[in-house]
Amino acid sequence: MPSARDLAASYDHCRRLAKAAARNFYYGISLLPAAKRDALCAIYAFMREADDISDARGEVASKQRGLAEWRANLELALAGDCEKHFALPALRDAVTRYAIPPRYLHDLLSGTEMDLTVRSYATFDHLREYCYRVAGCVGLTCIHVFGFRDPRATGLAEKLGIAFQLTNILRDVAEDYAMGRVYMPEEDLRRFGLAPADLAHKEVTPAFRELMRFQASRAWEFYDEGIELLALIDEDSRAGLWALARVYGGILARIEERGYDVVSQRVRLSAAEKSWIMIRARMGWWPKEDVANRHRDRRRTGRALLGRRAG
Repeated sequence: MPSARDLAASYDHCRRLAKAAARNFYYGISLLPAAKRDALCAIYAFMREADDISDARGEVASKQRGLAEWRANLELALAGDCEKHFALPALRDAVTRYAIPPRYLHDLLSGTEMDLTVRSYATFDHLREYCYRVAGCVGLTCIHVFGFRDPRATGLAEKLGIAFQLTNILRDVAEDYAMGRVYMPEEDLRRFGLAPADLAHKEVTPAFRELMRFQASRAWEFYDEGIELLALIDEDSRAGLWALARVYGGILARIEERGYDVVSQRVRLSAAEKSWIMIRARMGWWPKEDVANRHRDRRRTGRALLGRRAG
């Protein structure tokens, strides 16, 4: 078992990594109480190591061995042997402290493994399984840190995680194609008369715009349902989750505002826009009454709560 000094050093490592690399994710979790923030930094460090293994140069077989070793290290850490990686003492402490089911971490690794061999998805149902593994299960991990009692929270956390992942897919469609990955379902490409190679074009054709509009509408449906999670987590976690959802929802809104042009330059929110979101969340200038009452008022949507604009 790690000593108190080793545990503190591990958390410090995870904090520094998340602050330097997590970008959008860190904006939200920085609003959490220190212990909860640190736990999610440890979860991020675990996820980041898996992503780094998957995205590194080299043969697929070598990456598969690397992920298998990382899975074995996870099992060792959960059993008390945390010496294999600097982030593992903090990870084990977070999993234990917040009773995080280890299967979510294993599901995440399974999603990362999919990126090594699966290059396209025939249907949205197939893509949704991938989105669950790389993002939905992250949401399920996070709510154990946020704190919840209502069992509905698990389904909503999965949906909100999928909403975030669909936003990433829309933003990074050309980038992913360059890496040999096509996340737009084949059935949807055919629906709009497109082939995978069309995703590499540097112009926004009418067919590409309609495909993106269709996928954005699908993503908003997941936001509309998943945002109800805000009312079901502990109060001290709500501002952080709202800020996180507001950043990702703001990116999706920005994609729409730009006429679905995600190829000429990367779509992002500015530091000033993110800072304004943080100020609103920290000062309580966000629609908390809507969070509390939304399940009784089905006319309100996640878009109304998050806002379509980033400002």
